[in-house]
Amino acid sequence: MPGPIQSIERAAAVLRLLARSGRLGVGEIAGALGLAKPTAHGILRTLRDVGFVEQDHDSGKYRLGAALREVGTGYLDPNDLRSRAINWADGLAARTGEAVRIAARAGGDGVVVVHHVFRPDNTEQALEVGQELPAHATALGKVLLAADADLAARVLRGTPVALTHRTLADPDALTREIAAVRQAGWAAEIEEFRSGTAGLAAPLRSHGGLVVGAIGVAGVVDRLCDARLRPRARLVGYVREAAGAVSRELGAQ
Repeated sequence: MPGPIQSIERAAAVLRLLARSGRLGVGEIAGALGLAKPTAHGILRTLRDVGFVEQDHDSGKYRLGAALREVGTGYLDPNDLRSRAINWADGLAARTGEAVRIAARAGGDGVVVVHHVFRPDNTEQALEVGQELPAHATALGKVLLAADADLAARVLRGTPVALTHRTLADPDALTREIAAVRQAGWAAEIEEFRSGTAGLAAPLRSHGGLVVGAIGVAGVVDRLCDARLRPRARLVGYVREAAGAVSRELGAQ
């Protein structure tokens, strides 16, 4: 069996040291851990780039970063996710002419809308921010199911509810759908949540490729799908492009 990876051990030691000591400079960290100063600097730079440490602009010292608060859930703070994605969400709504929603995992076995851009046609619409969506019946939810084994297990154990005649309520069928979404890199819902409506979504990734949310469009079936109820490739492309742009904003490669 291969041995431990030294760089990871050193990064963990840096985090533990900062947790215990508060703000420290590169020299202090290097001395405390018996590292060469360039080695300590490289570790700190990498930890800073992924948000695990922050550097004070005035003193140059380091402290633990806000991203560590997200480690337990694997998801960004909704306000942070919204602020990073807002410009791209507006652009996606303008390109597609459809409503755009961004979602993250909710506390239980659902997903919650954290940002909503109205369809740009001046029709009366209701704001959906804070609305919890069924993960198994929405494109946004399927994206998160494909990336989160715990969420998928919760949904499958809970016996998915058939909301329309097209909802994938059978656990085996839903398992196959989740696998297909994972492989394709995007998801669709066609009258599975509400009759007459459809949705398309793609994952939002953070550092290291971790899925932290989903972005998608929703609208009338005839606009999102062709006569054979196949998602329109142009719209799928727009959604995936927006997801890629937001993911780069979040630090994904």
